[in-house]
Amino acid sequence: MPTQLYQIHIMYKKFFIFTLLLFFNLTTFARIIKPVKDSLEIQAKVIRIVDGDTMEVLYHELPIKIRMAHIDCPEKRGTQPFGNKAKKVLSAMVFGDMVTVNTDLSYDRNGRLIAEIISNKYGNINMQMVRKGMAWHYQKYSDNKLYQDLEKIARKQKVGLWQDPHAVAPWAWRNRKRK
Repeated sequence: MPTQLYQIHIMYKKFFIFTLLLFFNLTTFARIIKPVKDSLEIQAKVIRIVDGDTMEVLYHELPIKIRMAHIDCPEKRGTQPFGNKAKKVLSAMVFGDMVTVNTDLSYDRNGRLIAEIISNKYGNINMQMVRKGMAWHYQKYSDNKLYQDLEKIARKQKVGLWQDPHAVAPWAWRNRKRK
């Protein structure tokens, strides 16, 4: 009996959270109420690829801009080498598809939801971008060892942007462009 009550309680909590997501902008909701585990997993359709590490998904008619966690891709603006290629690779993997968005409900300074993207066909898309040599592990914001290891392997195999022995990290590229 207590187990059934607990399951009913959890079911009502999930329904409440789902209802809030439908009626409020996810950004506003995330700043007001955080789910029990301080994380959220949703199914959404990828409707736009902005660049190699940013996309827009549609969740119950609500567009949400996503900044992919743990990675930083070459800049599309400013014509950084591999910037357009990273966008094309990401687009080929997920554009138009339903994906799982895993987030701890944190946002970057531009108001984008930081998340890992999971595809039924390709698995963890963030990791795939590093594995394919289309992204750096963004160590300033991530200490995830898996991403570190994937970058080391991609570098060693000279995959993607690692074909260039003098590849410039996106954060260095942005700093250089600002000066």
